[in-house]
Amino acid sequence: MGKPIQKTDGPTPQRPLICAPLVGKTKAALLEEIAAVVAKKPDLLEWRVDFYKNIGEIEDVLETASILKGQSQGIPILFTSRSVREGGEPISISEQEVTALYEQVMKLGLVDVVDVELSCPEAEKVRLKAIANETETQWIMSYHDFQRTPSEADILAKLQEAEAYGADVGKVAVMPQAMADVLTLMQATQKAASTLTIPVITMAMGRLGTLSRMAGGACGSALTFAIANESSAPGQMPIDELRVVLDVIDRYLTGQ
Repeated sequence: MGKPIQKTDGPTPQRPLICAPLVGKTKAALLEEIAAVVAKKPDLLEWRVDFYKNIGEIEDVLETASILKGQSQGIPILFTSRSVREGGEPISISEQEVTALYEQVMKLGLVDVVDVELSCPEAEKVRLKAIANETETQWIMSYHDFQRTPSEADILAKLQEAEAYGADVGKVAVMPQAMADVLTLMQATQKAASTLTIPVITMAMGRLGTLSRMAGGACGSALTFAIANESSAPGQMPIDELRVVLDVIDRYLTGQ
């Protein structure tokens, strides 16, 4: 399988891929969840392993990852352990242990994409980059701000940092306080998409940010997150509703 998240060049706005999160706390909950999510046929699945209560038991995580891979019906899987500092769930293991977990799922071919935070300690980033490249696993470098929306220049700088580090994809998620913040995020997205060599993923979170999840592809965002079962971040909307909106955008912006 090639890299699931690709950059679309040219003047025509791209339709973003739809990624649905898996946030079950137990194996049984995840199995029930993936059945419901796969039925909606998203383009990617994201296993937010920081929600998983047995994250500290590596063999259990690997067994569960293998089961999810088998139940995914070929839909690529994004593996993410979001840190508390960037809005994730509290977990019982260290950054080094998280890196070891990422290493195992990549080497065993249980995931297709991994999410690595720009704020991750340097030693862990270096190790994860090497493993991802060795295993030909696509890797996202991400930045999340659940409190505010940085300036357009700062958002662009984060995406440029991901590119400079050698990431396959750059991602930024921010929290808007006003609609002007959403427009700031979308303008930064357009600039990044037109100047960087890697695909970018951006979103504004919360109620106001829903606009960016619907129209982000028109500005160059390669992927958007939507709910099939439960959300992993504020502002995610149901897949069925999102597809209706994307169909309308496609019809009017591309003439198809």
